[in-house]
Amino acid sequence: MTSASPHRTALSVNVNKVALVRNTRHLGIPSVTRAAELCLQAGAQGITVHPRPDERHIRAQDVLELAELMKAWPGREYNIEGNPSQNLMDFIRQVRPHQATFVPDSEDQFTSDHGWSFPQDAERLAPLVAECKALGVRVSLFMDPVPAQMAAARAVDADRVELYTEPYAAAWGTPGQAAQLQQYAAAAQAALDAGLGVNAGHDLNRDNLAAFVRQVPGVAEVSIGHALIADALELGYAQTVRAYLACLA
Repeated sequence: MTSASPHRTALSVNVNKVALVRNTRHLGIPSVTRAAELCLQAGAQGITVHPRPDERHIRAQDVLELAELMKAWPGREYNIEGNPSQNLMDFIRQVRPHQATFVPDSEDQFTSDHGWSFPQDAERLAPLVAECKALGVRVSLFMDPVPAQMAAARAVDADRVELYTEPYAAAWGTPGQAAQLQQYAAAAQAALDAGLGVNAGHDLNRDNLAAFVRQVPGVAEVSIGHALIADALELGYAQTVRAYLACLA
């Protein structure tokens, strides 16, 4: 199996679940911006949000307030995820984050559960990718770990792919774990060969993260929300971020 290169994988903390808890009351706590600030202070290299049209967690105001916060953290990155056919592009035009991650979610989807498909999605994605890049925003496409799809993702001028890692997480600790790692390693290598950067995310946690970045080549960034925020309820933001950074080291 291919070993990952010795570069450092960046940790981007997804703060959606902080907003989800806040939204259960009208008190403004816990604070999304305070959570992001504490994670950045602990060494996280970025902050991710996925504002859905129904605002069930991240709201439009959060996107703007986090963009303002990130101005005080040069060298750290702001990543906004979402479906570019819904509300994502409005945020990209207004905020111009470092990275836009295109995710093919329906409006009422519970959570992301699949990547883009080519050639079916190429025609509608290409002009949206071009618009982001004209605004100076890096584009990552949420993709299943299918090596044959990576060249097609590059053909629409994407900069990176984010490998959807739930199947790997589901196989963790089972006889299928090694095969899943091989599949992701092959997909990542195909992406690198096509000239794409490689991100990863979905259900990565303190148990399965180190093995993933050790065996999957060239992972530039992982975006982690649910597990990290759950750990932070027990450990606090700072200790949790440091624990995840230790996995990436």
